[in-house]
Amino acid sequence: MRLHRCGLAFFLACLIAEVFAHEANAQQPAPGASGARILLLPRRIVSGERATLAVLDVNGRLTPGVTVDFSNGDRFTTDATGRALFVAPLNPGVIFGSIAGRTGRVATKILASSEAASASIEVSSVPRVASLTDRFEILGKSFCGDADANQVTIAGQSAIVLASSPTALVVLPPPDLQAGAAAVQISCAKRQSAAFSVTFVGLELEADSSPLKPGEHRALTVRVRGTTGKIALEARNLAPEIAELSGGNPVRASSGGGAENFARFEIVGRKNGSFVISIRLVPVLSRPQP
Repeated sequence: MRLHRCGLAFFLACLIAEVFAHEANAQQPAPGASGARILLLPRRIVSGERATLAVLDVNGRLTPGVTVDFSNGDRFTTDATGRALFVAPLNPGVIFGSIAGRTGRVATKILASSEAASASIEVSSVPRVASLTDRFEILGKSFCGDADANQVTIAGQSAIVLASSPTALVVLPPPDLQAGAAAVQISCAKRQSAAFSVTFVGLELEADSSPLKPGEHRALTVRVRGTTGKIALEARNLAPEIAELSGGNPVRASSGGGAENFARFEIVGRKNGSFVISIRLVPVLSRPQP
């Protein structure tokens, strides 16, 4: 039996940060637009203000040359960084974005400028717990719509802002961050937020990665390091023709907490082949704490 920890073939979420962080250093070829799978839109944008969207491929790499269509008729294409800077429509309300040629839509809410006005950076909602290797969201006011104009530090290290608006940021932690509580701070255009704390956890998958056989039941164990608290995890089956994820798709489970903090999922083989399961932490946003 082959026991793997965080094998990319079946645990994609766990390596998102490593793939992205080392991409520039390795000077790998940019992923092709045909591989685009994930659209990142700030949850809230502001009428007439700039915002940044991003597109990722199935391995979490920023993907250039991808066209994104909005339900109001606007269309944008990601640049060499895999992101696109755009101006939010003037009319408040909800609009939807989608990757051209792909099913599925992502909603974003357009706020009136009066709802987002602030002379200083205000952070209103942050995750209580975030993954060391996956993106997380911060809500507030007076951020920069241009993603690269925001500076986010975590434990003194620079994080990467994938998508942004004046009221929302989508952030990827730095690659060398250690598990546990860390101070987070945001600055933009000479404005700076008060520091707040987020607990960052590592997720390690333990599973037999050998090809699955029809009817075979196999357990997937996700170990959590960085907290003894219970956390919610979501598993998504990316190869349903090979295996069935017990409980549905996606399915959620909570870790047990304590020193041996882990959660378990189960898959059942449908036909011979390699299964692909993505497991992510379920974010819970709350007021920031010092």
